[in-house]
Amino acid sequence: SDWIGLAFLVLLVVGAIMAIKVLANPRVRTSDDFEQGAAENTTMAGALMNALHDITNPAEARAKEVRLQMKEGTYRKKKREGKADGMNNIETVNGENND
Repeated sequence: SDWIGLAFLVLLVVGAIMAIKVLANPRVRTSDDFEQGAAENTTMAGALMNALHDITNPAEARAKEVRLQMKEGTYRKKKREGKADGMNNIETVNGENND
């Protein structure tokens, strides 16, 4: 009975090592495969999970928005323009326009 237990443990270890090797090999994908996967519509469950995640973690939703704005080059652009306009308005209200 000791041999049966030893054989089971050896098979278990060999199976685990083989499974790790199989999982470690990356799947070969072309750019067309990637584009096709990215273009597919999300499922209803995926959309619900994304919405639930946005509700439970609003900071992450804001971070996504900021990353998108940074990619587009519009991050803080409105704030800078608003500050510039605000400074001009303050100067004209006080009558201290240096123009």
